[in-house]
Amino acid sequence: MLNEMTSAEISARATDAVRFGYAMVESYRTMYAQAIDATDPRFLGGFGVYRHYREPSTPESRDVITPNNDTPYSWIWLDLRAEPVVVTVPEIDRYYIIPIADLYTIYSGYIGTRLTGSGAGSYLVAGPNWRGEVPAGISGVIRVTTDFAMSATRTELTNDGIDSLAAVQSSYEVQPLSAFLGEPAPPAAQQLEWPVWDEEGAAGLWFFDTLDFLLGLSPVLPEDAEIRARMAEIGLDGTGTFAAKQLTAEAAAAFTAGQAQALAEMSAREKTMQSNLGLFGTREEMSGKYDDRNQGAKIGLYGLPPEESWYGGWLVEPTGEFLQGSPGYTVRFDADELPKARFFWSATMYTLPIRYLSQNPISRYSIGDRTDGLVYGEDGSLTLAFTHSEPIDPALRANWLPAPEGPFTVILRAYGADETMVRGEYRVPPVVKYAG
Repeated sequence: MLNEMTSAEISARATDAVRFGYAMVESYRTMYAQAIDATDPRFLGGFGVYRHYREPSTPESRDVITPNNDTPYSWIWLDLRAEPVVVTVPEIDRYYIIPIADLYTIYSGYIGTRLTGSGAGSYLVAGPNWRGEVPAGISGVIRVTTDFAMSATRTELTNDGIDSLAAVQSSYEVQPLSAFLGEPAPPAAQQLEWPVWDEEGAAGLWFFDTLDFLLGLSPVLPEDAEIRARMAEIGLDGTGTFAAKQLTAEAAAAFTAGQAQALAEMSAREKTMQSNLGLFGTREEMSGKYDDRNQGAKIGLYGLPPEESWYGGWLVEPTGEFLQGSPGYTVRFDADELPKARFFWSATMYTLPIRYLSQNPISRYSIGDRTDGLVYGEDGSLTLAFTHSEPIDPALRANWLPAPEGPFTVILRAYGADETMVRGEYRVPPVVKYAG
């Protein structure tokens, strides 16, 4: 069909494809490293295997961009083709969340303190093709829209220390439904020929090859039927047979132009983002919101919805230029401007353009209401310093979140945010250039 279409028509559909599939391919970047490539240091051990991180993230933590530095991760990927899995948790005395995301990065459901409580339970996680009966002993069912799913599980690191954290993380049990029931396992799903991750290619036409493969693991949803049909017109039909190298020079140029258009729109929107409102959520909340889920994947892959963990922060100056660590900035919260969180809040520093934690001489990567030694004003206000050089003022030094010398961003998180934050009524105070 490509030879019957104009370059403009191909380009428009390529833009659609990036809008629809950017988050999927970004998710595959992590999936390939963690569940497929056994030579990668981030490899978890395959599908259905938890890998727990016992300590807060550091600049060497590269599993995902904008790593959370409050609740160490436990990563797991699930192959749901042959049968469902059962996630079992004991009674847990701290904040935790086991969010189940599909290949679109949309959440199929949550297990955790806020929604399912602190008690014990077993939860069935089923793929799109499972039609069995829910057995006895199941506390809830999470139905995933794609053949593969993942969880970036978070567990609060409390003052009890690492050993206490490790005990909670190790208590999460994931097993196939057949094992949960004590029955023979069904036949295994067929082996797949996974696309080898190509970092350079992901920014080019290889993106479309990978997207076509992933579409084959993702049955067409009613809300996506129209855009999936447009994508199929240029060969992105989920058969896994699309090959960019076979495109004519003219068609390849049209694909490239369409991809560039979509990415430019994403980059322009990024500078206007104030929080994570509308970027993360369930299928009901995110249906058709392709631009929103892509923006979420770009600024914080596998981020949580605001009612679970509200995200805001600082990225650019009023001029639109990215924040710079030299000379840096201060941010003053009036007493009534401090984030209102049921559990806790924090601000975490990241480098740009890739959002990893920033190396610094005091190994402080985040700061918040659980940080020892913060200095508040007599009126209850709190002023934070985002600077590369250590502040001279003792109060600012106590409240210092070290920045790289060059561009950076700071993400503010509130766990269990109040309704004003969830409704989008809260605004972070502005940055002010540091005067020394």
